[in-house]
Amino acid sequence: MHRIRVGVIRGGHKDEHEISLNTGSTVMNNLPSEKYNVREIFIDRNLNWFSNGIKVNPYEVLMHVDVVFNALHGKYGEDGKVQHILETHNVPFTGSGSFSSSLGMNKFLSKQVYLKNNIKTPQYRILESTDDIDQKLYDVFRAFPLPLIVKPTSNGSSVGISLVNDFKSLKNSIINAFKHSDSVIIEEYINGREATCGVIDSFRNMPFYALPAIEIINDKGNFFNYNAKYAGQTEEIVPGNFTNEEKKQIEKMAIEAHNSLGLRHYSRSDFIIHPTRGIFILETNTLPGLTDESLFPKALKSVGSSIGNFLDHIIQLAISKK
Repeated sequence: MHRIRVGVIRGGHKDEHEISLNTGSTVMNNLPSEKYNVREIFIDRNLNWFSNGIKVNPYEVLMHVDVVFNALHGKYGEDGKVQHILETHNVPFTGSGSFSSSLGMNKFLSKQVYLKNNIKTPQYRILESTDDIDQKLYDVFRAFPLPLIVKPTSNGSSVGISLVNDFKSLKNSIINAFKHSDSVIIEEYINGREATCGVIDSFRNMPFYALPAIEIINDKGNFFNYNAKYAGQTEEIVPGNFTNEEKKQIEKMAIEAHNSLGLRHYSRSDFIIHPTRGIFILETNTLPGLTDESLFPKALKSVGSSIGNFLDHIIQLAISKK
C-alpha cells in the first residue's frame, strides 16, 4: 500500500518557534504510520528551510511530498507568506490559503470583517509606527476608560499583549507591542468570562462543526497573556459552564468568524462574555496550537475525537482541496 508522503513544516519565526516545534511534534507523533510517511521540514528562526538537517530551497523538499501539514504559528507561518510559497509550488496544504491567512492574522482587518458581518467586537483604535505616539497617547487616554488592552496588530499566542491600568504604563506597552508589529491596536477592556471555540470543516456530517466552548479561568491573574497560556497558569473547563444560550451564541459566532474571514479546515476564536453587554469576539486563530497545553486538542477530546483522527481528517481535506 502506498503511504501518503506528508511534509510537516515546523519552527519558524522566533516569537512562536518553540510552540510550533511542539505542534509539529504532536502532528508527527500522531499521524497513523500505516497510512502516512512523515517527513519533517524544519524552518529556523531566520526562515531558512532544512530537510534531513541540510539547508534546502522550498522546491527541493516540496517536490518530494504529496501534502504539507503547516504546523507553523505567528509570523511567516500564519500570515500568508508560507501559504503563498506552497500555493506557488502547487502543493496541497492544511489550513487557510494565503489571502485568508493574512486577513486572519491582522487583527485590524479581522475587526473590520467582524463589524461588516455584525459580529460584535470591542471598540478599538489603531496606531501606526509612523504616528506621533505622544500625541496619540492623549487621544487614546481620553477616548477609553481604564484599563485598556494593547496588542500588536499582527501576532499570535498573545505575544506582546498588555493590560494597561495607568497612563504611564500605556506608552511602555505600546513601545513593547511595536517590537512585534508595525501597527498596534488599543482596545477597550471587557471585564468578563473568557472563552474559546474551535471550528472544523466537514466534520461529523456537518459543513462546519463547532467544538464545545471552553471556559478559561486564570487564578494567578485576570489576564490571559502568553505566560498564562503556556506556563500552566490557567484552568480550562471543557466544556465551559455556559448557559445553553451562551453556548449556542459562542458556537454561532465562531462559525460566522470562520466563514466571514474565508478560512478553511479549522480555526479557533476567542471571546469575552460580559454579564450585561453580551458576547464579544476578540480574535480568530487560523492555525490553533496542537501542543499538550493547547486548547484545541482538549476540545477534541471532550467530544470523543482523538488527535490522530483529527489530523487524518484535515490532511484528507487538504488533499481533496476542500
